[in-house]
Amino acid sequence: MKTRSEKLKRLVAVQRHLERMAESEFTETARQRAVLAETIDVVVDAMGSAHPMHRIFSAHYASHLGRLVQKDQMLIGIQQVHEARMLRERAKGDRIEEHMKDARLVEDREAADNSILDLIDQHLATAPRV
Repeated sequence: MKTRSEKLKRLVAVQRHLERMAESEFTETARQRAVLAETIDVVVDAMGSAHPMHRIFSAHYASHLGRLVQKDQMLIGIQQVHEARMLRERAKGDRIEEHMKDARLVEDREAADNSILDLIDQHLATAPRV
């Protein structure tokens, strides 16, 4: 039978895995935003270019830039959600880990108490009777 601390240790491992998943999603969203920022820079450069070909497509560039900015705002919101989830999962993991440590201390204390009681019982059992 597993002890309470062993069960909590397993929960801590699961919680840390959830935390890593949330961090991964946060990192992926940050990567997407970085790629999007590069694309926005390219579109802005094209809009400001003096090249005649770019002037022809300036209206297209403007609408594309609007969509890119809108997507960036959406990704900011998603990134904030992922960050909040990551922090929440980390806090849960820390809390469960503290409970695990407390349970382990209680189990160790109980084992020490039992060993002392066993020693007392052995001593009383071997003591001569008067």
